[in-house]
Amino acid sequence: MTYARGLIVGKFYPPHAGHHALIAAAAAACDRVIVVVAPSSGESIPLEARLTWLREAHPPHVEVVGRYDDNPVDYDDPEAWDRHVAVFRETAGVDRVDAVFSSELYGDELARRFGATPVTVDLDRARVPVSGTAVRNDPAGHWRFLGPGVRAWLTRRVIVVGAESTGTTTIARALARHYRLRGGVWADTRWVPESGRELTERKLRALRAERPDAVVDDVEWDHDDFVTVAGEQNAAEDQAARAGSPVLFGDTDALATTIWEERYLGRGSVAVRERMRRPDLYLLTDHEGVPFVQDGLRDGEDIRAWMTGRFRAELRASGVPHRVLTGNLGERLRAAVRATDDLLAQGWTFKPPLSPPE
Repeated sequence: MTYARGLIVGKFYPPHAGHHALIAAAAAACDRVIVVVAPSSGESIPLEARLTWLREAHPPHVEVVGRYDDNPVDYDDPEAWDRHVAVFRETAGVDRVDAVFSSELYGDELARRFGATPVTVDLDRARVPVSGTAVRNDPAGHWRFLGPGVRAWLTRRVIVVGAESTGTTTIARALARHYRLRGGVWADTRWVPESGRELTERKLRALRAERPDAVVDDVEWDHDDFVTVAGEQNAAEDQAARAGSPVLFGDTDALATTIWEERYLGRGSVAVRERMRRPDLYLLTDHEGVPFVQDGLRDGEDIRAWMTGRFRAELRASGVPHRVLTGNLGERLRAAVRATDDLLAQGWTFKPPLSPPE
């Protein structure tokens, strides 16, 4: 190794391939690398999320630490430098390092203040043509430069809910296919199946191993089952978001699970509601005009109107944007695509980082 201890300081707002290349260069040249993540508290991405994303991407001898730094930024003011460097030293837990690695113009001054050798990596962004500003301005356009954790955090999540046999699976799958066919960054668009149905299948198989004539009405449920369903649905959604495109479609979620818990057990539970999250858009498949098809796993046609009513009430109370899908399948899919396109057209909004005076 060239250096015993190297230092990198940045906001990582958000971490991207350029940051990872910088850290990799330092890791290859140093016995130990300290990465100080120092955003301002007013930024949109939590510090802990950035620390997690960086830690999961780099080897153990890269130590990622961080704290918020709300001191004014002014590269021409020695006192401003003093305040920032004091934060960096305290966070890193060291007064001196052997090398400071940077892809920014301020790297030389930062190295001087740490008594270290400045090492500049890809200052003109020729090797990895991306910056935090570029990502914030157009996340979808720079998706290929983002790691799994950042993708999952940025992914727009569209959840399809509805009563049984109203087409939630059909719509979610068709939406994913529609966006995949757009190509480019959208080619990896995914959808997440309903974990509750999968658990129903497992429980029915286990029951039939003892009673071959068992039917779905014989399956018993308790509150722990619904907690399992909500947790598995969230985990599957997060896993798909880490590897997908800027939009992800889900066939139900924990909100739907609370309604099914109410249906089977008479009331919902705090444990399931605690697992509810806020997607970016709900699509509700109305039961009107959709024939009921009993596939051996469904509860029954007579509860569909009640279920639709409960979904309408819960969605209104949630405050999450939602669209009710009616008409034939083609009309429903076109309405779902319009609603999703409207969501994506809104883009992403980031609070600005602290910047030097003009």
